[in-house]
Amino acid sequence: MQPIQRVAIVGAGNMGSGIAQKTAQEEFDVQMVDREQQWVDRGQGIISNFLSEAVERRIFSPAQVEAIEGRITGVVGVENTAIDTDLVIEAVFEDFDIKTAVFNTLDKACGPDTILASNTSSLSVNALAEATGRADRFVGLHFFFHPAKNRLVEVIPAHASSPETVEKVVQYCKMLGKVVIVCADRPGFVVNRFFVPWLNEACLLMEEGVATATQIDAAARKAFRIGLGPFGLMNLTGPPIALHSTDYLSEQLHTPRYNGAQNLRDLIEANEHWSIEGDESYSDEQYTVISERLYGVVFGVAAQIVDEGVCSMEDVDRGAKVGLRWARGPFEMMNKVGVAASSRMAQAYADLAAESDAARAWNVPQFFVDQGDKNWNFSYIDTSIDQGIATVTINRPEAMNALNETVVSQLGEALDLVNADDSVHTIVLDGAGKAFVAGADVKFFVDKIRADAIPDIVEFTANGHVVLDKLESSSKTTVALTTGLALGGGLELALSCDYRIGTRRTQFRFPETSIGIYPGLGGSQRPARICGIPAARWAVLAGNFMDASTAAELGLLTHLVDVSGVSSCVAELAMNGKPANKYPGQPAQPESAVAVFATSFFADENMVDLMVGNCPGGFDSADRNVSRQLKSLSRTAPIALSMASALIDESANTNLSEGLQLELDRLTDIFSTADSLEGLSALIEGRKPTYTNA
Repeated sequence: MQPIQRVAIVGAGNMGSGIAQKTAQEEFDVQMVDREQQWVDRGQGIISNFLSEAVERRIFSPAQVEAIEGRITGVVGVENTAIDTDLVIEAVFEDFDIKTAVFNTLDKACGPDTILASNTSSLSVNALAEATGRADRFVGLHFFFHPAKNRLVEVIPAHASSPETVEKVVQYCKMLGKVVIVCADRPGFVVNRFFVPWLNEACLLMEEGVATATQIDAAARKAFRIGLGPFGLMNLTGPPIALHSTDYLSEQLHTPRYNGAQNLRDLIEANEHWSIEGDESYSDEQYTVISERLYGVVFGVAAQIVDEGVCSMEDVDRGAKVGLRWARGPFEMMNKVGVAASSRMAQAYADLAAESDAARAWNVPQFFVDQGDKNWNFSYIDTSIDQGIATVTINRPEAMNALNETVVSQLGEALDLVNADDSVHTIVLDGAGKAFVAGADVKFFVDKIRADAIPDIVEFTANGHVVLDKLESSSKTTVALTTGLALGGGLELALSCDYRIGTRRTQFRFPETSIGIYPGLGGSQRPARICGIPAARWAVLAGNFMDASTAAELGLLTHLVDVSGVSSCVAELAMNGKPANKYPGQPAQPESAVAVFATSFFADENMVDLMVGNCPGGFDSADRNVSRQLKSLSRTAPIALSMASALIDESANTNLSEGLQLELDRLTDIFSTADSLEGLSALIEGRKPTYTNA
């Protein structure tokens, strides 16, 4: 399947220019299309201003900005969209007739293989698909504002959308670094379906005199653990958008309770914003009423979304956490406040909805009622099997697929099933979203250290070793699709596989020594056995970032391919079977610059000097590469550095099983240090650690 590379965005307004910018940032070729030159120029100006701010904040360099802008071509006239465009995303006004006219023009201008998509937050995707003339090559998209910053996108297939169309668009969105929710075509899709009624309910609470806008915002911030309450959010995005959205849902879902509150209409008529200054204090009674009403609508709608088959409860939570930046998703919040209590709140809201229109019941789904007070269980592992190839996907993109107790347990169960399936000959391990796996859940470590529960860390890590061994010792060919970011425990997970496939977007790193610990899931053992001890020291002790080329030169990445070549590479590896020698003990390309430097700089005879921060003899500390390594080593925790180095050395004297056991045996020692708590805490808090060698 040829991936998407040439993308056109029709509509150069705030949303369209944002999609164009993000697409160009991720190295796609972009056309930004509008009907007049002035609008194209305006869109390019919006992008230029945004990127200039990014340079000031040191997010991009001037050279990177120049490259991004160089990938965007302005096009005047929809009819002039290039015929060989792979994907066109329409991002014009939320008006069905206008969008239809755009698609009619695009259908004539673009080649037969071009996929058309509509960025919409409200219109029927199925109706739009029928209007395009190529319903099988059409999908709905719902980017969240600002599309260059917000990581969420909802992908809405039409009934007629071909599987290949959906797959290619989802792949494009993932390459933008988006967290993708594939959902059914229902009004409001996922996030707006519960978020918009939540906004309107806040207005109704104020209208009823329960509390002021300021008090409601304060109570909502506490209940939902968010930075902005509903009124603050409406001020930010514009009250007219809230009114349009809630009236639309009221009409489409035949729910009078969603009719825009009168005070919201009056506010817009007066061209004003909500007043949210003043006293935020509220009584316990006010908090109970506000929180339960807002919880009730969110919990009830979230259950309706799942009951109607729009998406899974995991995706509902994902949408809230990524798209709205809520600390917890609706189902996670239900577990927190109690599922039975949550059901009661949803029923109370249903009773209010019945007062608006008794003939049209707003129902609490039966599965929600039947759940009683049992917590919801979430699944973070997806498995699919096609022609003997089992793809096991870690699906926790809102947390960069970080490994926690639940993920490790579920991954182990999934691997047991595919290992026991005689029809499966190849296991492909993948990560949803931009990352493969961005390490372990650091907060878990911090919480356990502070609770004096280090044995729990040891048990968690031991369980991780058991899961990785299900890959290591599998009779089936195992492949890690490390086509994104793999850090720490994620990289260790990948290295337990027979092969690692990467693309230009692959990035590897072992950050452990810089955060006060050592890599404890095989990171001190497998790299040395793959690429040799000096190269492992370069990767693990100094924690060097590795791009795809560097990782391939060392052999940590076994196959570097174009994005379009990933599927064929998997097929080839599945046919070839397991490698003859998984652990060659030397870099894949010994003559490469990184391998030559690592082999000489991190040689045995230099380690005494390096461990105390001195430049080894024969090297110039002013040399850029040398100084970079010395600086990296100086930022590590001394005890962690020493223990990691000793464990790497042990790889020469032990078999893999013995080396892995040594890692486990020393975990209590490393996590008992003050430096481990300092390093891990600093990572969470976004500050530089201060190590005391204790």
